[in-house]
Amino acid sequence: MNTKLLMTSSALVLGLAGILFLFMPDLVLSAQGVTDTGVMSTLVQLMGTLYFAFALMNWTAKDGIIGGIYARPVSLGNFAHFFAGALLLVKVQFSSEFNGLIFAVMIVYVIYALCFYWLVFRATGIKPPAV
Repeated sequence: MNTKLLMTSSALVLGLAGILFLFMPDLVLSAQGVTDTGVMSTLVQLMGTLYFAFALMNWTAKDGIIGGIYARPVSLGNFAHFFAGALLLVKVQFSSEFNGLIFAVMIVYVIYALCFYWLVFRATGIKPPAV
């Protein structure tokens, strides 16, 4: 797996989500039919700062060796985030009526959880020599 592509794509996805949540919390809340209160808006913006921070971490780590013991905190943090998020979104999707936006985000989270699982627990971080 191309770890640079994985880290770059996750940085872009999380960065865009972070900017959206940070600067347009009212849009995020209204898309889910949630009333925009001061507390909810603040929580969405706080979540945006977390997404943006993860994006910056992934962006700066994209050129390094990642996998196995290499950059383990970065890959393990991403795995924990995407795995826990995927579990939460699967639970929400199957315990309530179908929501297309939640389903799309769930698919993205499951894909990234599987990729980071591979990176943390299966990859060595060393590229095989070219033949």
